Amino acid sequence: MPKLVDPEARRREVVDALFRVVVRDGLQRTSLRAVADEAGLNIGSLRHYFSSQQDLMDFAMQSMLDGLTDRLLQHVERIGDLSRHPHPERLRLVADLLAELLPLDERRRAEVTVFLDFNAAARTNPAFRDLSHQAATGTRRLVRRVLTRLDESGTLRPGRDLDIETERLTALLDGLGLSAVRHPDVLSAQTCAEALRVHLEDLSDGR
Repeated sequence: MPKLVDPEARRREVVDALFRVVVRDGLQRTSLRAVADEAGLNIGSLRHYFSSQQDLMDFAMQSMLDGLTDRLLQHVERIGDLSRHPHPERLRLVADLLAELLPLDERRRAEVTVFLDFNAAARTNPAFRDLSHQAATGTRRLVRRVLTRLDESGTLRPGRDLDIETERLTALLDGLGLSAVRHPDVLSAQTCAEALRVHLEDLSDGR
């Protein structure tokens, strides 16, 4: 009797293999055959689930964005009404939420690494641009939502321009992610988290 295979579980295994190949070798050197070898599949089996490299990349990036969104929503749910928390706790909770976007452990480092390669490819590959744009706008919406909740809870210093602060905080997250992935010997995960914490403290009213 043939072994039953869960298609969704197999797709996730292939995506995990893709991430390992991209982290190790870079997106430019990632092929269907390399991913099939990493996943322990023959190329025909892999093509049963993904008809092309583009199909695989689209699925992988969407899966990563969906997984990140789920983790962020879990943070939001745990936080609840931000104003019910003491002032210092509000900043810590927000820092923990935004830290999901930084390469602070093996899983997040792999995600940021793949995301950086993907965004670099999107500059010249129209097939990647929609997902790249979706990720960029999604990050800004998240940051704006976080800053708005901090402002409404009385945590931010009065008079902050939330449009500008959204861009400043987004740029900080992007820069920390890029530097920590490219130069982990220069910028550690601990320093990344500390830089985010200090930035949020600078935005607060200092209570």
